[in-house]
Amino acid sequence: MLIRSAIFALVICLPALPAFAQTAAKNQVVGTWRVVSATIDPGGRNIPAYGERPNGLLVFTADMHFIEVLTDASTPRFASDARGEGTDEENRRAMSGSIGFFGTYTVDEEGQFSGNHVQAATFPNWVGSTRTREQLTLVVNGDRMTEHFRRPEGTAIQIEFQRVK
Repeated sequence: MLIRSAIFALVICLPALPAFAQTAAKNQVVGTWRVVSATIDPGGRNIPAYGERPNGLLVFTADMHFIEVLTDASTPRFASDARGEGTDEENRRAMSGSIGFFGTYTVDEEGQFSGNHVQAATFPNWVGSTRTREQLTLVVNGDRMTEHFRRPEGTAIQIEFQRVK
């Protein structure tokens, strides 16, 4: 009887496996991406978003989680080696020149990025937020990806990534 139940379960589930594999295979953003450039456009000015040498990674996992860390590579080291003992100016510069956050993401039936939900962030106002294509788009072209993000007040940010191999 146990063998019949197992065979019945396999017969029922097997037709769904190719569809699952096909959906997973279409995910265009899955993988690790390194930032190449980042610009911000406040009031019509196009300036570096994370300094002249932006540094960072954006990782999308196959189980639909992501983590993004972006930094300004030219941010000077703190005078103190203790993370919690930076001066107001050191902390302000480090905070304004970097962002880190993680959460979950979705893709559509073509495997294109369709949104994310932020579970934690170094900028606490983002925690719990959900972004759709209206605020955030990711366009993959081969091993390049362009992120377009619009802040709530309207400022546009564009980040270019290269797939890490």
